[in-house]
Amino acid sequence: MDVRLLYVHDCPNWRLAEARLNEALDAFGDARPAVTYEVVSTAERAEQAGFRGSPTILVNGTDPFAGADDPVGLSCRIYRGPGGVEHAPTVEQLRSVLANAR
Repeated sequence: MDVRLLYVHDCPNWRLAEARLNEALDAFGDARPAVTYEVVSTAERAEQAGFRGSPTILVNGTDPFAGADDPVGLSCRIYRGPGGVEHAPTVEQLRSVLANAR
């Protein structure tokens, strides 16, 4: 499984996403996939990567949280969670996505 965390350096939300992603990945134990990190710093790279804002988590090359109309760009991103607006996907959302990608 390929897991990538893309972020804008100035957006603090990627640290929350990193912590939640690591917690979700702990379920894999010894088979835990490595996470690749990428700073997105240009509009061109954001367009190439389908970067919907910081943080963006790609699983096997796909952003499982992106909507068809979500804009591409160099901004902080928000997510919808059970409690409302979140600055990163919840651990439960990530566990679900990762389980389906196995």
